[in-house]
Amino acid sequence: MNRYILIRRLRGPAILLLLGVIALLHESGLVEFWSLFIPLLLILIGVLKLAERAALAAAGDEVPYPGSPYPYGASAPAAGATQPQAGTSIVPTVVQDYGKGPEGGQS
Repeated sequence: MNRYILIRRLRGPAILLLLGVIALLHESGLVEFWSLFIPLLLILIGVLKLAERAALAAAGDEVPYPGSPYPYGASAPAAGATQPQAGTSIVPTVVQDYGKGPEGGQS
């Protein structure tokens, strides 16, 4: 199984586990529920997001799952690496370099 999918599937159970532990500590009178739950929830979500990003980076070019919002994994092709597409009537394909003179040198 892909690590990215595994981390995504563990997000809900991890939040429920955090909720249960904080509720147990609240019932025993050790902590105030909301003052501890909200910051720990935000930290947990941030750590899980970082883990998902690391899993995507480690996967390279493989697609995490069909229909993924990341079709190229973590390493999308560079902007200048692709060949220019054929132009339309709105956007021409002619690239004009205004920094060059008539002989191709700098003006």
